[in-house]
Amino acid sequence: MTYDLWYWAEIPGRGEFVRLALEAGGISYRDRAREEGSKALIKDMEARRPRPFAPPYLVAGDLVIAQTAHILAWLGDRHGLAPRKEALSLWLIQLQLTVADMVAEMHNVHHPVSVSAYYDEQKVEAARAAKAFRDERMPKFLGYFEDALGAHSGPWLAGETWSYADLSLFQLVEGLAYSFPRRMTALGPDVRRLIALRDRAKAMPELADYLASERRIAFNQDGIFRHYPELDSN
Repeated sequence: MTYDLWYWAEIPGRGEFVRLALEAGGISYRDRAREEGSKALIKDMEARRPRPFAPPYLVAGDLVIAQTAHILAWLGDRHGLAPRKEALSLWLIQLQLTVADMVAEMHNVHHPVSVSAYYDEQKVEAARAAKAFRDERMPKFLGYFEDALGAHSGPWLAGETWSYADLSLFQLVEGLAYSFPRRMTALGPDVRRLIALRDRAKAMPELADYLASERRIAFNQDGIFRHYPELDSN
């Protein structure tokens, strides 16, 4: 089966976590809004009843699966992108949901007042949110993931084999390094396992073609991870 992935055409966003799993898993899919535009995404979403709250969502025959962590858990079970052992499978879902929590907080840094207002309309509040995120939340989240990487023997979260959650940590670290290069450099010595995982994932043969292709959307100032120099600091 060829799946349909629906997500905004212009940004990597939350859809990129799903793309990485599909690409690394060699799973056939169509990136529909990249083919047809974001207006087609809006039209498709509005035509579905009950419709997804927001993209990304994956269409698999009669199934419509929304929410990034939900999609990834489903793909992990169906395509072997996660261990079959129940305890490990549930643990990876827990980690993926924690990634989602950090992604949401990252977005709120540059839109702390309202998602419908421009960044320039909330710069004062964003500066305050960024300081708290840099000083408190980044060390807490990244330290948690660093500890998770030491929970099992082997280079990946679940041991010797990569999972969808490893790919999500790769994307998270890449996004944070784009948004906060100075802060991530300062935190680097404290999260060596996490940085090593990022480098391992980037070197995966399963991702080489994708990462070098135009299908990989670059981080930009319209997505979740944005680089505003005034919000970055050691």
